Amino acid sequence: MTVLAAVLAAVTATAAGADRVAVAALLALAVGALCLLARALRLGVLASFLSRPILTGFFIGISLSILVGQIGRFTGVQIEADGLIRPFVELARKAGSIHWPSVALAFAMLAVLQGVKAARFPVPGPLVVVVLAVLLSAAFDFRGHGIAVVGDIPTRLPSFAIPSPGGLPLDTVLLGACAIFAVAFSSGIVTARSFGAREGTEVEPDRELIGFGAANLAAGCFGGFPVTAASSRTAVNIAAGGRSQLAAIVAAMALTATLVFLGSVLRILPVPALGAILVAAALGMIQVGALREIWRISRMEFAFALIAMWGPIGLGVLNGVVIAIGATLFYLLRKMMYPRYAMLGRIPGRGGFYKLHRNPEARPVPGLAICLIQGSLLFFNSDTMRARLRAFAADLPPDTRWLVLDAGAIVQVDSTAAAMLDELRAELAAQGIALGLADLHFDVRALLDRAGVTGRIGPDMIFNGLDGALRAFEATARGGQDHGDEPKSPAEAAVGGP
Repeated sequence: MTVLAAVLAAVTATAAGADRVAVAALLALAVGALCLLARALRLGVLASFLSRPILTGFFIGISLSILVGQIGRFTGVQIEADGLIRPFVELARKAGSIHWPSVALAFAMLAVLQGVKAARFPVPGPLVVVVLAVLLSAAFDFRGHGIAVVGDIPTRLPSFAIPSPGGLPLDTVLLGACAIFAVAFSSGIVTARSFGAREGTEVEPDRELIGFGAANLAAGCFGGFPVTAASSRTAVNIAAGGRSQLAAIVAAMALTATLVFLGSVLRILPVPALGAILVAAALGMIQVGALREIWRISRMEFAFALIAMWGPIGLGVLNGVVIAIGATLFYLLRKMMYPRYAMLGRIPGRGGFYKLHRNPEARPVPGLAICLIQGSLLFFNSDTMRARLRAFAADLPPDTRWLVLDAGAIVQVDSTAAAMLDELRAELAAQGIALGLADLHFDVRALLDRAGVTGRIGPDMIFNGLDGALRAFEATARGGQDHGDEPKSPAEAAVGGP
């Protein structure tokens, strides 16, 4: 709503006298069109960046945000501060204005909701509270006693009308629609995936885009404003037992019937009762156990969850999600900058190769150094890997004649890393050490072929596996050539999968 208000202000400032309702409807149509365009481009894949810690933290943040947002409804005090702490500070300053009958009613309705839930009453708790609160309001004149009520409700259904863009700054409208779309999609998909994760339901982002697009197009055609998934309404829906699209259809029919037939009845519905419904829903959403589990598994991911949790409270939905995703990607990038490597050797009487630092009984092969690299070699970690391999080569025994890199765990190489390997080959050659490569993946081998690296290394130093490299080394030590392990072509390297 904040973004919508800012866009409306920008448009009406440029086009004086513009009808805000028409502008909002036009923005809804534009946002709907952008949603469908994003679906056509399959941009729903961007939701894959929302990790489990981010969803868990965001879910708890939504719950806390809903709880804090009900302070005004519970107390009858108008709260203007945002965040988690400042609203309570403002409430403390305005303690003299607290309307205690409203507080009593809110907590009474909250107790009713918890009692209905505990008793497994067949009627949803929110419906029980609404009916009970309306009856009590009619019997005891809550409005006359200073308890806020909903007030007048429109009794006329909206009519179909396509807003005209005439006289409006279309560039401002389009840019505003893009901003609203970014916020609406981000907050909407986070809400959908958060509730989906809680309920064990899989969420397809591209299908959600279709839903968001259709909802905004429908809103624009009937004079509405841009819409997205609402965390508070979703919480109430789940608390009432809604689990399918049928719940939305029933809610739409009930809303229509309410507008037409029950407007005069619901106008006396006390606002504290609505606050109690939202508080009960929010309390049911807080999953401290999930946050505790993340803390147990990974302290770093727990930090990401806290960032995402703070988003709905103090940073804004979009800012919080972007910061949490950015921190996650930075963490992953930092880990990829330092690929792991290990020296391999043989254990007497046993086949295969073993990491020397994990197996004290393993011994390096005299004259042959084997280094296992675990991780892709790309432009952002090539310098780091070059420095590590140089330091490793400098510590090799004087009788070392071959250095073979076990590339079975290298799934990706780029041109920068290829140049690094070529430079390493030349530096090792100057020291009298031949560089070999074993177990290259097909794509990696193809790129090194195109870069000319495999050609300069030589086909006799490219091996299908470490066993072949060992046989070839022993053959050269005997003064012969073992042809039992022919250099593998890209097609042969593809056998066994990437």
